[in-house]
Amino acid sequence: MERLDKILASTGKWSRKEAKALVKSGRVKVEGVIPARPEDKVAEGALVTVDGHPICTEKYIYVMLHKPAGVVSSTEDPREKTVLHLLPKELQRVGLFPVGRLDKDTEGLLLLTNDGLLAHRLLAPGKHVDKVYYVEVDGALEPEDAAAFQVGITLADGTECLPADLELLPRRDQCLVTLREGKYHQVKRMLASRGKPVVYLKRLSIGPLELDRGLPPGRWRVLTPGEKASLGCGQ
Repeated sequence: MERLDKILASTGKWSRKEAKALVKSGRVKVEGVIPARPEDKVAEGALVTVDGHPICTEKYIYVMLHKPAGVVSSTEDPREKTVLHLLPKELQRVGLFPVGRLDKDTEGLLLLTNDGLLAHRLLAPGKHVDKVYYVEVDGALEPEDAAAFQVGITLADGTECLPADLELLPRRDQCLVTLREGKYHQVKRMLASRGKPVVYLKRLSIGPLELDRGLPPGRWRVLTPGEKASLGCGQ
């Protein structure tokens, strides 16, 4: 159970003060009934409408973003455009944050949520959640590169990278890389250590969640019920 005014404010469309005023004006209904007070408790999943339009009463929000190059994976930055700027104003005000990061020049799947427990499950080093990337390099990839990834790579600065998968594609400058950890610039650094600098990088999946192929760069959508179930959202 949650306070009605808090539920309305959590959508990002209204402040708590504005939410109270909406309720007092009779513009809000819960399951078709005008509530007595803004403080009334409402069950999660109850039908809440404002001026006849339903609003989302779910506690957690899950957004799939096809991150384009040129924006940073953070909630705020004094100099750069962030991924939150790609969302509508109401979603910018509900506490969403990116689950993990993609470099400024990297494209692909980015999950945004206000569910900290889910973020921990996907990012915790001990969970070893697969993350798959499409990669283009400057040079020709060889079976020896895939073999090196299989046993793990120690970078020049001593950083040890766990074994990873490198799948060669028909074009010798393309591959799929699957990581089970998330060290700084890891794909780029591992391939650079093999003399194959990355020229294009795109994340395709995180665990069971795959980038929607119909979602253009810079666009977003909420996760489907099936996608949320596969991730164990809200647990």
